[in-house]
Amino acid sequence: MDTRRLLRILATALGTAGLLVSGCSGGGSAPSASATGSVASEDLEPYYGQKLRWRDCGVEGFQCTTMKAPLDYEEPGEGDVKLAVSRKKATGPGERIGSLLVNPGGPGGSAVDYLQGYAAIGYPAPVRARYDMVAVDPRGVARSEPVTCLTGKEMDAYTQVDQTPDDDAEVAALKKAYEKFARGCEKRSGDVLAHVSTAETARDMDILRSLLGDEELTYVGASYGTFLGATYADLFPDRVGRLVLDGAMDPSLTAVEINRDQTAGFETAFRSFAADCVKQPDCPLGTKAADAATALKRLFTDLDAHPVATGEPRKLSESLAITGVIAAMYDEGAWPQLREALAGAGRGDGSGLLALADSYYERGPDGTYANLMSANAAVNCLDLAPAFSGPQAVEKALPAFEEASPVFGRGFAWAALNCAAWPVDATGTPHRTEAEGAAPIVVVGTTRDPATPYKWAESLAGQLSSGVLLTYEGDGHTSYGRGSDCVDTAINTYLLDGTPPGDGKKCS
Repeated sequence: MDTRRLLRILATALGTAGLLVSGCSGGGSAPSASATGSVASEDLEPYYGQKLRWRDCGVEGFQCTTMKAPLDYEEPGEGDVKLAVSRKKATGPGERIGSLLVNPGGPGGSAVDYLQGYAAIGYPAPVRARYDMVAVDPRGVARSEPVTCLTGKEMDAYTQVDQTPDDDAEVAALKKAYEKFARGCEKRSGDVLAHVSTAETARDMDILRSLLGDEELTYVGASYGTFLGATYADLFPDRVGRLVLDGAMDPSLTAVEINRDQTAGFETAFRSFAADCVKQPDCPLGTKAADAATALKRLFTDLDAHPVATGEPRKLSESLAITGVIAAMYDEGAWPQLREALAGAGRGDGSGLLALADSYYERGPDGTYANLMSANAAVNCLDLAPAFSGPQAVEKALPAFEEASPVFGRGFAWAALNCAAWPVDATGTPHRTEAEGAAPIVVVGTTRDPATPYKWAESLAGQLSSGVLLTYEGDGHTSYGRGSDCVDTAINTYLLDGTPPGDGKKCS
């Protein structure tokens, strides 16, 4: 079972290497000055005028290159970031339509890994036949000037800190852990830490669009990738081609609203899991769905008092167990694995839940971590002001979070404290995203999506002046390419013919 589809991404990590071969592409257009805020278009010409030099990645069928973008769009030319790009050219048959840019979300998921490990293989053959499949690792992510915060050993300790503190000492320890994480990011990441916002990444996407020779952007973004795509549309509505925003976020929400809504989303997903679990002969949470939450909370309480062995030096703590359960909520295909892992933990074997938690955190067998969690915090803390200013604010909000989810509410509330000590002030604010004048944009929502609740898709489709809502009535995070012929056919038709589904279309 592939559990790397967790944490708002859908990718199998593959490295890139290869020989340098020359090549170039170009012919797209640069944005007007109005589309770039106070920056005049001539200030960005060196970036829109660069040539891409493609090389063999060392992964069959893929080419790689790097592009440069301004570190600070307010002061272009005062420093650059180098961004990793990969593509797989259209395979035919049929006339090539253009480039299809993909992003798996996160924030912090490697788009290059997603392309090479899934999209260029798993997207429907007719789409791959007529599009060059393209991905760029966003600034601060993976191969693109990655943000780094802690060493592997430090991350091991960080992931085991109690995120459901029971007393003042545990609250102080959690606050200290967040502060250490933030200091590590500031120390190890340099100037890029202040320039990994979604707005800046969206501007990078427009440079890439132009360098690929496309007049308009065609894009499929999942989860956080929908926020990125919507931000692009708002900045460059006249550059919008065919945009699919799958598992939509709502840009109008504050950080505390996002965290509280996600808490409710995971509660919905857990109830769906529990209803299925009690029908199975191996369900470790009892025979009645109504009792499953109590059984799971009892397991968490036991692990808080007595972590269990895992077959390696790390024991399964309550925090790691909660993370492991959350990880399995992203995809109903992981439910059998979760049942087995919960049963094992009940017998004193924490290896199953630890494996799920490691997949969430992208921890390798050698104890190293991908930069996913570092980039995730860096982008989120820059895009919105902190959900909470300190522990007292969390304590005040706990009742609302626990009402949203009796199982996960306490942990989600305390996890939302992580940006309070961030060393860089937030540059983004909640806002409606309308993208006036954009071509039709397809917004996809899954009714029992844990990480991006369905109401977010309804909200985003309503905000966008040209938004079209496509609904998948089902479980799991996102829906394109996850088994619904109805969803896939609607999106494929849009990408290939330019015809969006009817607004409000429902699939199951």
